[in-house]
Amino acid sequence: MTRIFAAVVFFLFFNEVFAQDTIHFTQGLAVASGSRYGREAIYTDLLAWKMYNGTLVKPAANAEFATNEKGDKILWREITADSTGRFRVFGRNFQRTTNPFLNPGSADRGSDYLYLTYNSSKAQPALLNIAGNSAVYINGAPHMGDPYSSGYMYVPVMLKNGLNEFYVRAANVLPLLILNVKPVQILTNDLTLPIVVVNQQNNKLKGALVVANTSSTDLKNLQLKTSINGKETTVEIASIPAVGTRKVIFEFDASGITAKGKYDCKVSLLQNGKVVDEKIMTIEAVDNGSHYSNTFISAIDGSLQYFAVTPQLGGWKNNAALFLSVHGAGVEAIGQARAYKPKDWGTLVAATNRRPRGFNWEDWGRLDALEVLAIAKQTFQPDPAHIYLTGHSMGGHGTWFLGATYADKWAAIAPAAGYASLKDYGSADGRIPDSSRSLSEKILLRSGNQSDVPKLAFNYKPLGVYILHGDSDRVVPVTYARQMRKVLADFHSDYNYYEYPGGEHWFGDQSVDWPHIFSFFKWHSIAHDTAVNTIDFTTSSPGISSSYRWATVYQQQHPLQYSRIQLKRNRTSKTITGSTENVLLLQLALNDFGAEADVKIVLDSTQAVSYKTISTNDTVFVLKENGKWSVAAKPGAHEKNPQRYGTFKEAFNHHMLFVVATGGSREEKEVVMNKAVYDAETWYYRGNGAVDIITDKEYTAEKYKGRNVILYGNANTNSAWKILLNDCPIQVSNNEVKAGDAKWNGNDLAAYFIWPQKDSKLLVGIVAASGVTGMKAAYANQYFAGGSGFPDFMIFNNDMLKGDDKAIKLAGFFDNQWELTSTEYVLQK
Repeated sequence: MTRIFAAVVFFLFFNEVFAQDTIHFTQGLAVASGSRYGREAIYTDLLAWKMYNGTLVKPAANAEFATNEKGDKILWREITADSTGRFRVFGRNFQRTTNPFLNPGSADRGSDYLYLTYNSSKAQPALLNIAGNSAVYINGAPHMGDPYSSGYMYVPVMLKNGLNEFYVRAANVLPLLILNVKPVQILTNDLTLPIVVVNQQNNKLKGALVVANTSSTDLKNLQLKTSINGKETTVEIASIPAVGTRKVIFEFDASGITAKGKYDCKVSLLQNGKVVDEKIMTIEAVDNGSHYSNTFISAIDGSLQYFAVTPQLGGWKNNAALFLSVHGAGVEAIGQARAYKPKDWGTLVAATNRRPRGFNWEDWGRLDALEVLAIAKQTFQPDPAHIYLTGHSMGGHGTWFLGATYADKWAAIAPAAGYASLKDYGSADGRIPDSSRSLSEKILLRSGNQSDVPKLAFNYKPLGVYILHGDSDRVVPVTYARQMRKVLADFHSDYNYYEYPGGEHWFGDQSVDWPHIFSFFKWHSIAHDTAVNTIDFTTSSPGISSSYRWATVYQQQHPLQYSRIQLKRNRTSKTITGSTENVLLLQLALNDFGAEADVKIVLDSTQAVSYKTISTNDTVFVLKENGKWSVAAKPGAHEKNPQRYGTFKEAFNHHMLFVVATGGSREEKEVVMNKAVYDAETWYYRGNGAVDIITDKEYTAEKYKGRNVILYGNANTNSAWKILLNDCPIQVSNNEVKAGDAKWNGNDLAAYFIWPQKDSKLLVGIVAASGVTGMKAAYANQYFAGGSGFPDFMIFNNDMLKGDDKAIKLAGFFDNQWELTSTEYVLQK
């Protein structure tokens, strides 16, 4: 008997309207389909399962979709859009019920479906814009939606002559189909721009905008020319994929701006020297000393990002303080910066988390914060002892998370209106589950251990902590602040806690710019390494956070389980003593002991390890084997290390490149490209990013040296496989997947995994399948949900979409030599 849980699917039906460019949908059908998407690797979606297996029947009013566990028929129901064209289900025609696969509060808000049809009299390009949806299948191909109703997500589509079908996963949506579009055009509703500071170096500023290509061929040899206040600049831009969009970087010369204000900037798109589209953008200019934003090229993907600045009062001064502020969900970094008044003793910078919602300051949001911190240090040259971290709401979570993960980077932290863990507070993508139904799911959740901030709480010991929360907050209730106050009270002696009486989630700029926070900051500083002789440090992964001061957890005994080191250093007696948990290889910096010093290291009450330093900059590696510690050589470049440790999500870094298979049948090639395009669109929407998509025929290791690779296909269909994965113990081919001695057969198998490149910092991320059905099962990209856990490898079949626990065939982690070790994975044949 098929089990059905809460979700809703809509059917929209609309005939072609010839006299207008925008199609509005008014009629529809809805059904409770049973989809579930959240912050984990596992997802369930009966409608998608039926679609992938060819058993999804075209909907009709009162037709049966499926039968639930009680034997009740689940039927399609009619629904009508409201006067604004929006389809609202909950509270009118349907009610959400509880999904037993989920913990309370963990449901994806966009986990329902909308089915649209449009009858076109001819094959033609169009743009689809749907506010409020999580994803859409356009004639079977998946595309990213607009779950936050941001309005900028335009999906190019090539309509077929006749019936075109759109299945939209959503609950409350406004769908529009735009016809008679240009083959290529500039879209200016999603700009990344700096704010010009008058009398600064403004002759070569960088911005980014979206170019849409609704033609059937890739567009190359494109240029963007800008003109502002009499100054022109022309640059080559990246190629735009066929029937796709890309956010591209351009330059403009603002040196002609000499006064604050708003200025028109004309931007022209040229193809082979001919103008094909033009738009006007507004550029803002401010006086020196005002809040401003600046852009930079991110090493994550080569895209353009920005950060905002609240300048130091009276002008920048060398060796002052630096405050990093992380914003809440839906807040732009420039808005965050403008909530702070300038301080006379330091500069404040606000990172973006890649988007106003982005990644909850985890994953690539974490990396964005680190990139901005590094740029701010280089730009403003602050006193290294006076670096501080604060943030509000989701940024309060970011403060808790970044503060615990990188405790040696801050003198003090101040979370405001924040929640500590995504296991406790779900936000838009739901909560991270705190329990598992199976051993397979348990190991999947283990790969997200870094998100369980209270488990890292001892890392706050050296930090000053100021907690601010309104006692009437209904968005993030004050109970979250009280939870962390209780956690700190058990061991911490340097924290301050204040509940603002009557304060809601936002009670004015003082919700972040609270004077007592900055007074608290002022009497905190980061001690020099030479003064820190006691360490208590916990990490879930060296690949995320490996070091505190002079000690580095280089390799773990069990990947992605918590590792803890508690160490004491005595420079007089030349000793390091302490205890470790889940540490295989420990790196210790011995520079404070001097040259030719006889150092004794006693760990876990075992026999002392002796080491004689050679220079004043010595580092020693100690290895734990058979319960004993000994001096070890530095691991070879092929082994796991903090720069390349896993998990699968780590591959989406280092200017990653998507390499798509061109082998196999027409349908095989189509579904592989569908998946890569869907991932690129999702990365753009969630991460304000841009990705190069090339075919396997174009790939060479030399041409794309220094970049991570995301490979789509399998050993039979992607010719780059033998270049990058010839020695990998996991092999995927047509109708077969092998992992070590285990083997599975069928065309419905999918795999996500990583494998090291020869360069010690680089990875290959693999999205593979044994056939068409398997690649469709891999369509969902939950790895872009902030905090979701994916191990080094995961093999599953299409039945996972029905909630089948046995569908996860293999999940786990490579050992430190990148080999399969049975103690680190769960296998189901």
